[in-house]
Amino acid sequence: MAAVDRGSSQGRDALGRLYLIYRYPLYAFIRRGGHSADDAEDLLQGFFAKIVEGHYLATLRREGGKFRSFLLTALKYFLANERERARTLKRGGGRELLSLDLVDAEGRYQLEPADPLTPESLFDQRWATTLLAHVFQRLREEYKAGQKADLFDELSQFLDGKAHGTEYAAIARRHRLSENVVKVAVHRMRKRYGEILRDEVVRTVSRPEEVSEEIRHLIAAACGRA
Repeated sequence: MAAVDRGSSQGRDALGRLYLIYRYPLYAFIRRGGHSADDAEDLLQGFFAKIVEGHYLATLRREGGKFRSFLLTALKYFLANERERARTLKRGGGRELLSLDLVDAEGRYQLEPADPLTPESLFDQRWATTLLAHVFQRLREEYKAGQKADLFDELSQFLDGKAHGTEYAAIARRHRLSENVVKVAVHRMRKRYGEILRDEVVRTVSRPEEVSEEIRHLIAAACGRA
């Protein structure tokens, strides 16, 4: 909703966040649909050009359900329209595009396993892993701001809930802390991770009761069970 107002700094920031989180999942969907790398890049740029121009986001409403579903539906509509055109949009197309330094999408796509995932399943899986990576980075930035980046790098291995007392003890010795302090720090890190995850998901659903369901879907998709 914030991204609709492109004239404000909040709107531009929101649009940039959408681009960062959804660029690769959308690219993977297009590629898995049978398009070449060049065509997929053209189509993706054309799709985001439509978003920048407000052609799609302007139709989004609070009661519109999950943003993940809305965005994929919008992409399918865009691709259907493009199939009716004589040729695909040229890269950039003379439109205003977002200027962001991103990892090469095709390079990432070439690392995708040769599995029978449908384009929709691949989109969900890459949406989930990208969003979780974003949550992880937000958490790390908080620790970095508190001059605790080194401690974060060691404790973050326990975010999945697996831990062993010997590992806690070793970390405690390296940082001159008690083992109990390390355990408490891990507990707080997990709690804060959950809070950030919930904050990110809240931004993508229209009703509070959808948050827990979307988180469950996110975890299942990241694990390949969706």
